[in-house]
Amino acid sequence: MTINNDFKDIVFGRKSIKIYDENVKISNEEILKMIDEAATAPSSFNFQPWRFVVVNTPEGKEKLKPMVNFNLRQNETSAAMLVIFGDKKCQNYGEEIYQEAVDKGYMPQDVKDKILPGFVELYDKLSNEQMTNVVKVDASLFAMQFMLIARAYGYDTNAIGGFNHSEIAETLNMDKERYVPVMIISIGKAAAEARETVRLAAEKITKFI
Repeated sequence: MTINNDFKDIVFGRKSIKIYDENVKISNEEILKMIDEAATAPSSFNFQPWRFVVVNTPEGKEKLKPMVNFNLRQNETSAAMLVIFGDKKCQNYGEEIYQEAVDKGYMPQDVKDKILPGFVELYDKLSNEQMTNVVKVDASLFAMQFMLIARAYGYDTNAIGGFNHSEIAETLNMDKERYVPVMIISIGKAAAEARETVRLAAEKITKFI
């Protein structure tokens, strides 16, 4: 459950945690609740291409271990490792998503019938590279939102990009032709304070035209 509603603390207090309290466990139900809330993140055409494998058992951690050679501490000590994939066939869920919007009164039936086929056709025509780029962007929006929601629930996280991208889908029994590995997020309770970091000033990285 949410224990922190302080927006500034959630955003500016978030740190990348490498070592977690191994005694802290998070129930599957609470993880699903955080995923549900994080899934309010935006996505192209609302096709929601994010898919997940939650690794939170000793057997799962052992299977994941060879995939995260540079992030073993997070795998060993976290309550869970959330492996995020992008679904390159996410448009297949378009009918379900848009019809539910109609059923809930969020969209008229004639509007859904008019716009959805064009959106699906557009995605069907994208190249593999284009589709990969789309789902990676959308899944990354989910990932950031998940980390902030986890902090609101009182947990700490670390976004991990250093893993075996070429083999992780098959290792976790996901179709590697369809699902693109995007990121792993470790989650738990910090066992030690994270070090402070610096950011480039907006003036250095922004241009106005």
